[in-house]
This record gives sequence, structure tokens and C-alpha cells, in this order.
Amino acid sequence: MDIQEIQLHLAKPAVKFSAGGFRPTHSDEESWLGRVFLFREDEELPRNRAGETLLPFAQLYLPSLPFHSPLLKGVRVLSVFVANPFPDPLEPMGERWLIREYRDDEVLVRKELAAPGAFLKPMPIKAEAVAEDFPLWDGGGIPVEVEQAILDLERSGRIECYYDLISHCYEHKLGGYPSYCQSGIDVGDGFEFVMQIASDAKIGLNVVDGGKLMFWKHRDTGEWALYFDFY
Repeated sequence: MDIQEIQLHLAKPAVKFSAGGFRPTHSDEESWLGRVFLFREDEELPRNRAGETLLPFAQLYLPSLPFHSPLLKGVRVLSVFVANPFPDPLEPMGERWLIREYRDDEVLVRKELAAPGAFLKPMPIKAEAVAEDFPLWDGGGIPVEVEQAILDLERSGRIECYYDLISHCYEHKLGGYPSYCQSGIDVGDGFEFVMQIASDAKIGLNVVDGGKLMFWKHRDTGEWALYFDFY
């Protein structure tokens, strides 16, 4: 397996998000970090069993993005809510974190709802297509036969290391591969990586110590999973 074959085998498309730096349009088709304003008529901010409000972390308007995840087919708007303090890694969705998916045909209304304790600075985000995102070496996304081919290239001197071959997007993103700070994990059979929200000083987010919130979705059941690690 040569270098080009390895790259073709591993590359996945993604879209990178950058917070702020431009004037928001405040249209329904704008994506945000730290703000959620589209709801069903009967919805409010989600709360846990103790009545504590989960905080708005992101609202993505998917049709306007340059990349469309197959796992979000038919979804127009996706909203992310997370508690403070953060849930435990791989904690089931519902009590301390929640993702709401709104289909193309659902009627949504604008609501500016205050979340007590919200600490993120709301910012609109720019989307930039990433044609090729590659897994981290210890991120669990490299098949054994491809890993062996890479090691053969290193031993032969054609490359110094795996990172001579690839690029990886570490920022907020939809698609591509997760940006682990530590070694990667196996979330479970059927789960596929969807997106991540990274530590970002612009919005006042520090995931423990420079970490990232990473989200997977099960391709059959639609169940979501959340994991994070940090330095």
C-alpha cells in the first residue's frame, strides 16, 4: 500500500467552525456557539430532574453548511445543551446533556431564553469545508492493515512518521475524526463520530484543561454518545 492509497483509505470530509470575527446576521439560518434560539412552540430550555437548566452550547443550521453528515440526513437544525459541571464521559444523554434534532418539516419559533449560570460568550460561527481530515495515530481510526503499511513506510525511510502524510482539524467541527487529547477510545459498535466542540478562549470554553467535547451517533438506533478528554 503506497502513500496515496493510505490517504485515500483514511480521508474523510469535514467542516470546520470558527467563532466570531464578523457581524452576525441574526437570521434563522445562522449557526452559533453559546446560543440556542430556535425551539418548537411548546419547548423551553431543557432541565434535569432537579430543575437545573442545561446550558446552550451550540445551534447548527445544517442546510447552509458545506458538508452534510449522512447521520444527520433530514435534520435541519441541531441544538446542543450541556450542564455545568460537565457530565461524566459516556454518561447517557438526558440528565446532564442533550441534543435536539429538528427535521426539515418541523415548525420552529425564535425564543430568547435566559439560562441561569450560562458562561459561554454567544458567537456566530463561520463554516469552512475541510476536504480531507485524517485520524490521529492513537485515535482508533486506522485499520490494522493500514497501520502496518504506515509502519513499513517508516521502516523503509520513505516517511519519518505518520504525520508527514496527513492533516488533522483540531477545532470545532462536523465530520472527520475526533481530536483526542489522550489515546482514543471505542465508544461502541454502531456509533460513528459526528462532531466536536473544542476549548475556545473566544467563547470562554475550557473543557477541563484544553479538552474537547466529542459526539457520536448510532447509525441504526439514532442514540447519541458524548465523550471528552483533556491534557
